[in-house]
Amino acid sequence: MCAQGLTVIRQPGPARDHTERMLAAMGAPITVYGNTIHSERPDQELTPIDIDVPGDISSAAFLLVAASIVPDSHIIIAGVGVNPTRTGIVEALLQMGANIEYRNERDQSGEPVADIEVTYSELKATNFGGENIVTMIDELPVLAVAASQAHGRTVITDAGELRVKETDRIASTVTELRKMGVNIEATPDGFIVEGRTRLMGGAVESQGDHRLAMATAVAAMAAHGPTSVYGADVTADSFPGFEYTFQALGADLEVQGSRAAAALHV
Repeated sequence: MCAQGLTVIRQPGPARDHTERMLAAMGAPITVYGNTIHSERPDQELTPIDIDVPGDISSAAFLLVAASIVPDSHIIIAGVGVNPTRTGIVEALLQMGANIEYRNERDQSGEPVADIEVTYSELKATNFGGENIVTMIDELPVLAVAASQAHGRTVITDAGELRVKETDRIASTVTELRKMGVNIEATPDGFIVEGRTRLMGGAVESQGDHRLAMATAVAAMAAHGPTSVYGADVTADSFPGFEYTFQALGADLEVQGSRAAAALHV
C-alpha cells in the first residue's frame, strides 16, 4: 500500500484473509478476486477503528471435539471468529454428523463472529482432502481424535505440511494416539483412522507440540482410565488457561509440576 500503482498478489490456493479484511475495514483500496488480491496506495489516510479480537477457532476446536465425543456434553463457546478461511474443522465435524450450530452471528471489525453451540452426537467416518485442508491444517491432530470415535474409516490426505510443523505432526500424532488404543496409520500426507475405538488411558508425551498436548488431553476425556500428558506446559503457546477452561466445564483434570514442566492428569 506504500507503492505507486497497482500490486497484484496471486496465491496458489485459499489462505487466511484476516489482514485483507482489517485493512478493507480501515478504508484501504483492497479487492479480492478468488485467490488474487489487488492492492493500491490509498488516496487518503486509513481510518482508525476499534478492533475486538474474536476467540480463536483453532483453540475452540478442542472444545468442539471434546463436546462432540464426550457423552451428554452440551456447551456454548461465545464470541468465536468464524472466518470461512478458518472454519474447516467445523465443516469437517458437521460432515461427520456433529451437532454444531452458530448462534448470534455478527460482524466485528470486518470479521464474522458467532457463538457456537455443540452437543454430543454419534459421529461417522468421512474422507478429507483437497483445498479444504488448508482451512483446518492446525486442527488435524484433534480431528484424528474425533475420527477415532467415528464409525468407519476416516482418511485425511493433502496434509503434508504437517510434516514441518513444531514436530512432524503426522508421526507424533500417530505415535501418541496409538498409546491410547487408536487404530491410526500414517501416510506420506495424512492419516488413516479406523473407528470406533475404545480409548484407553495411559501415559503420553506432548513432544513439545502444544496442539498434540491438547489433542491427547481431549482424547483422555473420552478414554477409560486415567491419562497423563507429559510436557503439557506447551499448551500455553496457543491456549493459555487450557486446563482451567476444561476444569470449568467439568473435566476431571489436574496439573502437576511447575509451569515449566507441567503434566496434565485426566
